[in-house]
Amino acid sequence: MKIEAVVNAEIELLAAIKNADVSALEKILHDDLLFNLPDGNTITKEFDLNSYRSGKMKVDAIEALDQIITLIDDTAVVAVTVVLKGFVDNNPINGAFRYIRVWKQFDENLRVIAGSCIQLQ
Repeated sequence: MKIEAVVNAEIELLAAIKNADVSALEKILHDDLLFNLPDGNTITKEFDLNSYRSGKMKVDAIEALDQIITLIDDTAVVAVTVVLKGFVDNNPINGAFRYIRVWKQFDENLRVIAGSCIQLQ
């Protein structure tokens, strides 16, 4: 695994989130994904995909800053600040969030197997 592959996977993920591209997210997110939200709830891949399918999650702008990537064998850990603007259930989201994402190599594909985020502001 190379850093460039992880950087590109992160770019693809943010584009899929911005465009609510469920088919891309299905390929990027591992079936057994667990993700901790800022409110403490843990969600699954299917929960996340359903939020995009239903239109509950709408992202108007997304930008990544301060990305740190560590490679450990076939796994990458990414810490990144994401400035996000959009809506969840018609409630506005507007702020900076610090994410940690764990990517794992499966054959030719990198997939997110775990993650967490906290709100910074």
